[in-house]
Amino acid sequence: MNIFEKKKEKEEKIKKSISKIKHLVAVGSGKGGVGKSTVAVNLAISLAKKGFKVGLADVDIYGPSIPTLFNIENQEIIGKEIDEKFYFEPIEKFGVKLISIGFFVEKPSALIWRGVMASNAITQLLSETLWGELDYLIFDMPPGTGDIQITIAKEFYLNAVLFVSTPQELAIADVRRAINMFQNKDVNVEILGLVENMAYFTPKELPNNKYYIFGKEGTKKLAKELNLELLEQIPITEDISLTNDSGNPISLDNDSLEAQHFMSLATKINNKLK
Repeated sequence: MNIFEKKKEKEEKIKKSISKIKHLVAVGSGKGGVGKSTVAVNLAISLAKKGFKVGLADVDIYGPSIPTLFNIENQEIIGKEIDEKFYFEPIEKFGVKLISIGFFVEKPSALIWRGVMASNAITQLLSETLWGELDYLIFDMPPGTGDIQITIAKEFYLNAVLFVSTPQELAIADVRRAINMFQNKDVNVEILGLVENMAYFTPKELPNNKYYIFGKEGTKKLAKELNLELLEQIPITEDISLTNDSGNPISLDNDSLEAQHFMSLATKINNKLK
């Protein structure tokens, strides 16, 4: 098989794997540490709670967080052979089908992969997962700009991307560059808007108080500058941290203010992609 035949076979394999998925949406960020995975997880769960069929693909090779956030770090991935080819069965929890590069790496280990190797591994993982019929496949992307982002955008026919940032200028400068990459004519993926995470701190005992510990409305200003929508401003709270650590994401708590923010985000995303 020559190089052109291999490329065609790869393209057909990818198309087949996503053929029953309506919307492929990436959650990206300019830098790490802004809560991108928290947003991706709670968005996926919120969409599932609205009755949609949802998958979540953790393609952050630098720090795969999905196994921890769903408390499935020791879960075994089951394989299935179809027409003499091997496929992965995604794990399902909280109504979301899950696959993560973290399932295939021992917890203390680092992934020492160069660009092409990482992209090929992600492509193989995603195209060999039995997603079935989905309304949404959410990608938890690596931070920044690079080979993984371009691979997902171009090879998997990404429909749209939303970006997560914290309010301070250091994060804003990086997310601006990431947005520019997706708006580049060679990538050209629709930007759904921005989510400002850790927008302010609200103590549980003082729910009406807001403390802007990372600066105030930096993401809102960026959205205005770039003519994008600020989709949601999500506070930093103790409960978000605790539920992340326990593997029971905050969006499972219907009565919490934080869950209401994520449900609002899910509603806005769905309205944009109808």
